[in-house]
Amino acid sequence: MTCVFCEQIATEGAPVAELATAVLLRDRYPVTHGHLLAVPKRHLDEFFKLDDNELRDLWQLLKDGQERIAEDDPSVEGFNVGVNAGIVAGQTISHVHIHLIPRRAGDTDDPRGGVRGVIPDRMKY
Repeated sequence: MTCVFCEQIATEGAPVAELATAVLLRDRYPVTHGHLLAVPKRHLDEFFKLDDNELRDLWQLLKDGQERIAEDDPSVEGFNVGVNAGIVAGQTISHVHIHLIPRRAGDTDDPRGGVRGVIPDRMKY
């Protein structure tokens, strides 16, 4: 089975940004306009097996992506950053990736709780 991220890295040419061990890609199925993914170049399915260089590059790409989005789109007032690590946590593509999701006022009725919403009864506290 072909990995969608390995294929995207190999065939789509210039990513949004690139460092030695990772790339920043546009999400093909964005949650909001501007949704990006930080993806290690090495095919790896487990987030907690990333090495220090990959973690550093992924974090730098997330920061660069946040700055780029904030400069280009003044309607963005916040971000969700998230990893689905494992099938029971919602990971559907077995290649590590970190979501950078721009948020705008009014894009949901009540954003309080943010990523806690993966378990809806625990979102509000």
